[in-house]
Amino acid sequence: MDTITLGNVEITRVVEVAPRGLPRDFIFPDVAMEHWRTHEGWLAPEFLDPAADEVRTTIQSWLLRSEGRTILIDTGVGNDRERPHMPFFHHLQTDYLGKLAATGVHPADVDLVICTHVHGDHVGWNTSWTEGEWRPTFPNAEYVFPRADFDYWNPENGHRTRSGPRMANVFEDSVAPVHQAGQTVLWEGDHYDIDAQLRLEPAPGHTPGSCVVRLRSGTDRAIFAGDVLHSPLQIVEPDVCPCFDEDEPRARVARRRVLGEAADEGALLFPAHFPGAGAAEVRRDGERFAVKEWAAWR
Repeated sequence: MDTITLGNVEITRVVEVAPRGLPRDFIFPDVAMEHWRTHEGWLAPEFLDPAADEVRTTIQSWLLRSEGRTILIDTGVGNDRERPHMPFFHHLQTDYLGKLAATGVHPADVDLVICTHVHGDHVGWNTSWTEGEWRPTFPNAEYVFPRADFDYWNPENGHRTRSGPRMANVFEDSVAPVHQAGQTVLWEGDHYDIDAQLRLEPAPGHTPGSCVVRLRSGTDRAIFAGDVLHSPLQIVEPDVCPCFDEDEPRARVARRRVLGEAADEGALLFPAHFPGAGAAEVRRDGERFAVKEWAAWR
């Protein structure tokens, strides 16, 4: 299990779905092949499979231990989900809870679940199918959602979204049950403090409520970036967008801002779906950015 300590916060990587390739033209349908060819030398093989024409991605959570609390950032896809329009997630079965247990954490031990946004691969293990209904997986946890996403994806509000059918059932099986159980915190505004070392800040575009988690502990800095980035290509080409961004212009602004702040602060950047080292320090490179150093886990 990969672990790193920044200041007084211990971070452990919990992988639900091991790295695998997904069709490049599905994830990034509007990105010219020349962008991939230019950077193929360092993207392959961990982040790009040129022979298969696939982008390599993973689904993972970040487990944090901070100020005596156990915190999960994003909870993956979950088991037993009806995802007819997302075949990669449909009826998925993984040993996520077993992997979490291998870190010494059981569902009742989790104090806080942070969802960086409401997409099916970030909220799935919020709930489990138990005795004929969806119930909170983590019975003692508060679940923190951005209110903008909660309202946007709530089917009662009838929004027409770019993601369309890909979001079928997600709110109903992975968000509504924890809200009905009285375990949600819906935050809004320019920040939400988790504790003295962790803060949520908005980064809208990927979804209306998409956010990042900032870590400031001692001299160490980190940004848990959710889906502000899907591939390391977006570090060097920050204006390219995946098909999942609801509002591409706002997503570009958020991505450039987060990358700029990470570079200027020397913060370790933890996107949700990077395989390989999974996290990196970045630096400015003119109007773009570059990888300065990949994370060193123990």
